[in-house]
Amino acid sequence: MDSVVQSPKHDDALDERTCRLICPIASGMVGVCMTGIGLLRVAFAMHGRQTFADDLLSIDALLFLMATLSSYFALRFQSNLRLHWLERTADATFIIAMLLLTIACFVITYSLGI
Repeated sequence: MDSVVQSPKHDDALDERTCRLICPIASGMVGVCMTGIGLLRVAFAMHGRQTFADDLLSIDALLFLMATLSSYFALRFQSNLRLHWLERTADATFIIAMLLLTIACFVITYSLGI
């Protein structure tokens, strides 16, 4: 009987690759959120309308920062004592932040009507 067994080292490498992807992408998304907040402030000043999209983007920037820091600290552990909960935290906060960014985009699109 031929069975496929994955070694723990293979699982660790897969997790490390995920963290290596999340860290730079999430940190870049913090900049995207900050840019969005700045553009919304300009639009609010010009058109006199308010929306809570900038609040959503602020919360979103914090979530992306949390994903960045979680993945960074998960990468810092080079031993078998790797903190897998940091990897799961990075994954979860990144996905939640992306969903919130999508919601913020809908709010911006349909509330400003510029």
